[in-house]
Amino acid sequence: MSLEMAAESSEGEEEAGKLTGGNHLLVVDDELTELGKKAAWSVSSCKPGNSVSSLRDQNLETFWQSDGAQPHLVNIQFQKKVRLQLVVLYVDFKLDESYTPSKISIRAGDGFHNLKEIKSVELVKPSGWIYLSLSGVDPRETFVNTFMLQIAVLSNHLNGRDTHVRQIKVYGPRPNPIPHQPYQFTSREFITYSTIR
Repeated sequence: MSLEMAAESSEGEEEAGKLTGGNHLLVVDDELTELGKKAAWSVSSCKPGNSVSSLRDQNLETFWQSDGAQPHLVNIQFQKKVRLQLVVLYVDFKLDESYTPSKISIRAGDGFHNLKEIKSVELVKPSGWIYLSLSGVDPRETFVNTFMLQIAVLSNHLNGRDTHVRQIKVYGPRPNPIPHQPYQFTSREFITYSTIR
């Protein structure tokens, strides 16, 4: 089943750091762009045939499966600093049961030496796309400016040891399409009026 073929939709609800449900349709704001293709991806461990490439293959039938002690880590490293605003995971409790993550920590930094937790979330029997905003409490903090993002699976449902994650996507604000423009406008309306003719 490809990403485009997923059909059903069930809304996820967030309450005090807990996420339930999930969307079976991936819907992301036009103002965001997927930045995962610009990164080097690695994992802390994997079973043969279920490697890091399964996280990025656009196929909801495949999955990364860890093979070792928790926490299970997905490392996303960029060559230059990028603005990240949203992480989207596809996990499925109905298919993966005890392999489904229940606690996830997202960390950001310049490299492995200075990662700091920026988001922690508890998932309750998720099934579908789970949206994790990286925006801060302050409305001016709409994104994280970082060289590296690490997604740590701290625990699984039913005390499972290894984990399954089917897809991961990372999004940031769409870059300004007008070269040499001093301002980085992200909305179409502002870009329309950003030059004098």
